[in-house]
Amino acid sequence: MKTLSLSLLALLAAAPALAQVEGTLRFTVAEYSSATGPYFEDLATQFEAANPGTDIQIEVVPWDVLLQKLTTDISAGVNADMAIIGTRWLIDFVNEGLAAPASDVVSQEVLDRFVPALLEPGTLEGTLYGLPVAASARALYVNDALLSQAGAAAPATWDEVRTAAQAVVDGTDAAGFGLQGNEIETDVYFYYALWSFGGDIIEADGTSGLDSPAAIEAATLYKEMIDAGLTQEGATAMSREDVQNLFKQGGVSMVITAPFLANQIAAEVPDLDYSVHPVPAGPTGANFTYGVTDSIVVFENSQNKELAGAFLDFAFQPEARARFTSGEGFLPVTTAEAALPEFADDPTLQVFTGLMANARFAPTIPGWEEIAQITSDALQRVYLGEETPEAALTAAAAEIDGILQSNQ
Repeated sequence: MKTLSLSLLALLAAAPALAQVEGTLRFTVAEYSSATGPYFEDLATQFEAANPGTDIQIEVVPWDVLLQKLTTDISAGVNADMAIIGTRWLIDFVNEGLAAPASDVVSQEVLDRFVPALLEPGTLEGTLYGLPVAASARALYVNDALLSQAGAAAPATWDEVRTAAQAVVDGTDAAGFGLQGNEIETDVYFYYALWSFGGDIIEADGTSGLDSPAAIEAATLYKEMIDAGLTQEGATAMSREDVQNLFKQGGVSMVITAPFLANQIAAEVPDLDYSVHPVPAGPTGANFTYGVTDSIVVFENSQNKELAGAFLDFAFQPEARARFTSGEGFLPVTTAEAALPEFADDPTLQVFTGLMANARFAPTIPGWEEIAQITSDALQRVYLGEETPEAALTAAAAEIDGILQSNQ
């Protein structure tokens, strides 16, 4: 049974009255943390209390099986009315005619609540399909105590990363630079260096950028740090969560990741001496963060679009959004929540929001998940010493070009 907390009762009392709707709405929710399910169950309880005759059914699905779950349900014709998806998947849903335009579901007043730049990833050929439910960027976390012990400073460039990492390895018991080499976002960890060296994932001519000089230079940088013992041992076996946990334990001095690590540190190791800095810059002084949005889409075959619109109107009220954003460690997606003191006055979040001006997103192209996996597999071969950076990335680029051409 859903329970209504006192805070939610207060929120419900403060929420504006919405048009009365009835019926059942099924919502597939991506699981970000152990707090995700309870948050959406509470939100459903609020909405049901304000709208007698409604039943909001929340199904929480882990990220690693979410796409397969959605694909299976859609194929069987038993999909929910709406779902949280990775925005990078959106083009495949749109091309298959599965996603309803957002303007068919919510009012312009609701759309106007969002930070305009965060609507761009969910817009294809001028039509908005995905409402941003979560937004994030990436920054460099530095263990200040370890760097101080090693006599090093927080780095601003990749050359300084190597210097600081060497100092930490020489002067402490910790690893220097935390390098992710397994599971989701292994490719993304490479893009930080790729972009800063002047490369791109997809070139202007529509071909893969993995065989560019910048890509080879970026992969060589990481491989040289592995070979010099500047990264943690067993990088190719470590996921994003593994590297983050190592940082929280004081086992590595630097790691690039998202705002939610700050939440984890506050809850688990509040005395950790750390700071957050921009992603390291390359030879030209350029640096870029990886911008991420996840989206809520309403499926075209839903018979409950009016109810979906009413629930989304309710869910994107400032107080409700603030509780989700704070609880999960994301960046605000609406202007009203961004103005709240808990976000506007947070120095760590200010680093991330400041980086959004130089954010790059995963390309919105068919077959992106396959392309990302090919990239990750090639990087693993490089990190393990099975192939040179040039050989692995050239082969991967050729394979990716075949996918890009077949989808034209």
